[in-house]
Amino acid sequence: MAYKFKVWIDADSCPARARKFILNFCRTKEIPLNFVANREIPVKDEGPLFKMITCPQTKNAADDYITAHAGPNDFVVTRDIPFAARLVEKKISVINDRGTVFTSENIGEKLSERNFNLNMAELGFTGGRKSDYSDKDFKKFSNCFDREIFKNMTNETYSLK
Repeated sequence: MAYKFKVWIDADSCPARARKFILNFCRTKEIPLNFVANREIPVKDEGPLFKMITCPQTKNAADDYITAHAGPNDFVVTRDIPFAARLVEKKISVINDRGTVFTSENIGEKLSERNFNLNMAELGFTGGRKSDYSDKDFKKFSNCFDREIFKNMTNETYSLK
């Protein structure tokens, strides 16, 4: 069964391991998948439901593209919290590559945390920012992705009847 909703990946910052997982999942379930970035992301064996969308190298170009083209039943993976807030406002399902689901209930808090951390960094108080993508991070992400995407798949199946 091919699903009508699409998966959108803010691919500039999405770890390769997560991108590969999503690509394999979407290929298996026949879910349309769009990688959006301001540079070409290397992907092997894309398949007919895959698109690599390269945007101009301007601030928020990929975010703006996804916001303009994603629909209310679509599913987005991004690590960008202000962008996630825009998607939540449009009632689009959104998670990050660490397994956090962004919702209308938690997005305000996530924005506040992000802004606080940015302010602290600007003042020179930088913590031990974690840049690697551990097995634990991937496991949390893949479990979250499975759980949340199946919600979309179930919602669409019931709406088709």
